[in-house]
Amino acid sequence: MLAAIAQSSPAQTEALTVPPPAKIAAKRGETATVVLPVKVRPGYHVNSNTPLEEYLIPMRLTWDAKPVEEYSVVFPKPAMEKYAFSEKPLSVFTHDFSIETHLKVPASATPGLIMALGKFRYQACTDKLCLPPKTVEIRLPIEIR
Repeated sequence: MLAAIAQSSPAQTEALTVPPPAKIAAKRGETATVVLPVKVRPGYHVNSNTPLEEYLIPMRLTWDAKPVEEYSVVFPKPAMEKYAFSEKPLSVFTHDFSIETHLKVPASATPGLIMALGKFRYQACTDKLCLPPKTVEIRLPIEIR
């Protein structure tokens, strides 16, 4: 029985994957754009960053304040999908999508390779069940010039 549970666990964690981002180059004092691809496994959906119901867990992407000065995150437009368990359509992502982040590198940053750390939080569901919310750490290498 434990073997069956162990074999089923990886499938649950694979509802959504975020490949590690490639290294980007950024100049001191300027803004760099990072595109984070997100892959959604068929049969699953994830709540958008703007769910329409209070009880739904929103998708979030946050970055540590250092080594970047500021950032903004741009999510794509979600789909409005109707599921049997909800009277109203839900704001979700059902297919692969990308999240864009604009990071500002401080003018005082030392040239060289730094690592920006982010956290991506989401909840993946099927039309029958929701998995527990999950937070994935994102490590973004930035070459400062």
